[in-house]
Amino acid sequence: MVRLAVLAAFLGALGWSLAARWEEVRPLLGQLSMPSLAVALAAVLAGILATFLCWRAVLADLGGRLPVAAGARVFFLGQLGKYLPGSLWPVMAQMELGRDHQVPERASGAAVGVFLLLVVGTGLAVAAAAAPLMGTDAVHAYWWLLAVLPLALLAVVPPVLNRLLALAVRLARRPPLPVPLSTAGVLRAAGWALASWLAYGVHVWVLAGELGAGGPLLAARATGAFAASWCAGFLVLVAPAGAGVREAALVLLLGAVLPRSQATVVAVLSRLLFVLGDLGWSAVALVGAGRRPR
Repeated sequence: MVRLAVLAAFLGALGWSLAARWEEVRPLLGQLSMPSLAVALAAVLAGILATFLCWRAVLADLGGRLPVAAGARVFFLGQLGKYLPGSLWPVMAQMELGRDHQVPERASGAAVGVFLLLVVGTGLAVAAAAAPLMGTDAVHAYWWLLAVLPLALLAVVPPVLNRLLALAVRLARRPPLPVPLSTAGVLRAAGWALASWLAYGVHVWVLAGELGAGGPLLAARATGAFAASWCAGFLVLVAPAGAGVREAALVLLLGAVLPRSQATVVAVLSRLLFVLGDLGWSAVALVGAGRRPR
């Protein structure tokens, strides 16, 4: 009953997020072709899938290897918690769901923490690489993201990361993790994280291009702008899934290639596509769970 109540709360928060923006989005949809929206949604779905593979690689490296269907259920249903205020909901949900598959709670919790560090670290690296393309106003407004980058990169170095995990487990008074993280495992997961940023960049590139943005470096600008805006939304912990913060940052960071009104359309549609993507993958995970052999 508790799980059903929490899942209902997650789905209610998702529905509210979609309904709150629908009146804003509906009159703007006519400015974009259905093929472009389909490509953008496909890119978002691919990016979300890459983040799942990143998390699964981390969990496997920690000794909690799961089949794809079981891992999808734990990850995608647990990730619905990001639509509620606070950062602990996805961690708690994945720890609870992981117990159904004999994954120790300490391994599930550590996997989520390492996964988030890798996503943020690679996202900040992508944003830093594209910063010169986004204009001085954007760099001045979000310089603090670049300041966080050295700490994020240091934290994901395997020897440092293993020490941090060991300290966290001791403070939580839990047994040690089954196995430490390996360099190969961290690099594999980081590769999937980078793939997710490339896919997310494609969806912004497609939407911005349809609304008049151009230039040979538009794809790089779009990828860097989205990575920086996502990280800004994530680091503001009180905003559910970065709501509001991510959109405001994306509008500013796209200012070098789009007028504010068009950039706002991109930001709103991006949020809508992510809500649809999260719901879509969660539905796939539920269907897959329903077909598991007993």
